[in-house]
Amino acid sequence: MHYRRDYLQGGITRQQAPTNVTSPERSAPIRVVIVEDHALVREGTAQLLNHHDDITVVGQAGSAEQALPLLERTCPDVVIVDVNLPKMNGLALAREITARFPEVEILIVSAYDDYAYVTEALEIGVTGYLLKTASARELTDAVRAAADGVLVLAKELSTRLAHRWQPGPGNEDPLTLTRRQADVLNLLVRGMSNKHIASELDLGLRTVEGHVSALLIKLGVTSRTEAALYALNHQLVTRDARDKPTNVD
Repeated sequence: MHYRRDYLQGGITRQQAPTNVTSPERSAPIRVVIVEDHALVREGTAQLLNHHDDITVVGQAGSAEQALPLLERTCPDVVIVDVNLPKMNGLALAREITARFPEVEILIVSAYDDYAYVTEALEIGVTGYLLKTASARELTDAVRAAADGVLVLAKELSTRLAHRWQPGPGNEDPLTLTRRQADVLNLLVRGMSNKHIASELDLGLRTVEGHVSALLIKLGVTSRTEAALYALNHQLVTRDARDKPTNVD
């Protein structure tokens, strides 16, 4: 099934990502920029993607410094970013891209599966995080999903992160939400879209998307509906809560 951010405004795992599906709304190939410091990997990825008629690589960069002016010139739909870049790392670059090019979707493809890296990436608001062990098909599917604004997370990462938040022996409160995450969850339970949550909390849309993604991981769920039910069942919010959240980051 083809999930789009318009109506799934949360996240999915890699297995739920669309397979060999091009959005009916897209008439031109997906424009991709690859940021990877290893030339062999970068060029191989470009060849792999260019093999598909609905994807075209419009630029390659070996560093963040090269990537930023390239993005301005090429106006891609999706940028594939490695975490391990010289000088400015991939996560710092992702932050810069979300600030300067909010219309560009970011797909992290990295050898790093550390909890801190993945959660930081999700909080930044990247559209996907794959490992370099992903297959060619998984990568191309992820690019297509990212171009449609669908959050893609490698299944092994989703499982590991969800497990990280499971309660330990004798621990009745496995979750510790930040004030901002609690605010977002409260509005999510009320049925608000990411756009409305962003307006209510005076936040950027990408920032809200990052908070929603982080909440899905913390709650161990894969949809906004499941997150709302979990929150109500575990009394993380009250069904009749109507107080306006405090605008605190």
